[in-house]
Amino acid sequence: MMVVGVTLLIFYSFMESHSEQLKVVGLEASLDAVAGENLVLPCFIKPNTSAVDMTVEWLRIEEMTSLVHLYRDHGDRYEDQAQSYRGRTSLFKEELQKGNASLKLSSVRVSDEGKYKCLIEDKSWYDDIIVHIRVEAQGSHPVITMESYDNSGGVNLVCESRGWNPEPDVLWLNKEGDTLPAEETQIHRDTEGFSVKRRITVHDYSDSNRFYCRLQQKHHMIEAEVIINSKVFEAWKWDVGISVSACLITLGAIITAVICYKKASALQREKQEAASVLQREKQKAASELQKVEEYAELQRRRVEDEFIKKKSFSVDVTLDPDTAHPELRVSADGKQVTHGDTEQENLSDTPERFKYNRCVVGKQSFSSVRFCYEVQVRGNTLWRLGVMRESVNRNRSIIERPQCGFWTLELARNQYRAYADPDVPLTLREKVEKVGVFVDYEEGLVSFYDVESRSHIYSFTGQSFTEKLYPYFYTWDNNPLIITAVTE
Repeated sequence: MMVVGVTLLIFYSFMESHSEQLKVVGLEASLDAVAGENLVLPCFIKPNTSAVDMTVEWLRIEEMTSLVHLYRDHGDRYEDQAQSYRGRTSLFKEELQKGNASLKLSSVRVSDEGKYKCLIEDKSWYDDIIVHIRVEAQGSHPVITMESYDNSGGVNLVCESRGWNPEPDVLWLNKEGDTLPAEETQIHRDTEGFSVKRRITVHDYSDSNRFYCRLQQKHHMIEAEVIINSKVFEAWKWDVGISVSACLITLGAIITAVICYKKASALQREKQEAASVLQREKQKAASELQKVEEYAELQRRRVEDEFIKKKSFSVDVTLDPDTAHPELRVSADGKQVTHGDTEQENLSDTPERFKYNRCVVGKQSFSSVRFCYEVQVRGNTLWRLGVMRESVNRNRSIIERPQCGFWTLELARNQYRAYADPDVPLTLREKVEKVGVFVDYEEGLVSFYDVESRSHIYSFTGQSFTEKLYPYFYTWDNNPLIITAVTE
């Protein structure tokens, strides 16, 4: 018996030392990718050890976690894969036996930019690395337009382009390729990437009125050309007005003066007609605006009435500390949760506790009913609220999407979004200080409201609920999320 015990001890020590020697390695520097091309994200086991019998999990991380690719039980598992990665990921199967778990990502998109985790797990060992991807995308061909004349006799040009990542350098050049002084570049970011706009004032150089707008990145460079005829600059002189007496230099110039006067008269008539058309359009626009405002007021009242009605289904929600991630602190009354800098020790190791995601759920669960609760988020910069179905595995990394049992709203990096698939960015007029969550179980509806302004934020509709739902709270902020009493 003692021999068996010693043998098992030696075997265990061997396995432990073997596990300690294994390490997942990759690339420390960021990977630069070009939109539309394929990319390989490196991930290896060192020393070389077969990963055929292991679990290889690629995750997209940062404020959210999405499953990019999963290899388990000798095969790829696509059930919980994020929609945006489907059909675009693969492992090098013949290389797994060499410890190569690198991921091939096809047709890279700007939205793929970010941090990825390669997690390799065996029965007695696991390790992971982080890979950072930066994606460069070339935007649209620049468009040059003439905006107006300058008081000094120059012409104001503007160069615009969109769909870049990262933002390009915008340069104005003359025909010799020399850089010209211009205004600061205006940069705007949206879901399609960066839009850029840069203005310049150019003057009549007679034989060199050729100008270029160039946009350039590390791997891309495109430019547009504009040629301005000197007569365009002369038109400015008419626009600002020339004294008729200036034309009366000689008797022969009287005819020219008459022509100038006629041109000025014609221009005046055109201006009057344009002013008349503009006035009619303004009146029409004012009428349309009034109709829009009346409709908006009706909509606002309807939303407010619905909001008041939903409040009648309020429930008392308290947080369950036995489900909280070790870095979260739940108040004694169960009404507040904050994020701490370190994990708490001596916590009960229950299957209900979240191991990876910094979240907690309510003690109460709901099914076949309507219910509503409100949470104060004032001062928080990173939070996620909503509901979660009961069967979610809390001991693994969670993918917070409806198909995985989550219906949530988030604030991160000053951007509100609904965690659908794909995510839905939301533009709100005001910063939300208190969020209302309403669920109609039978109708498959999860709605979010700004409690202070009594306005609708976003709704998940047409969902199918078959399990109990728990109020769900995620935070990575030292300011508390506070469950408040629902008031009329």
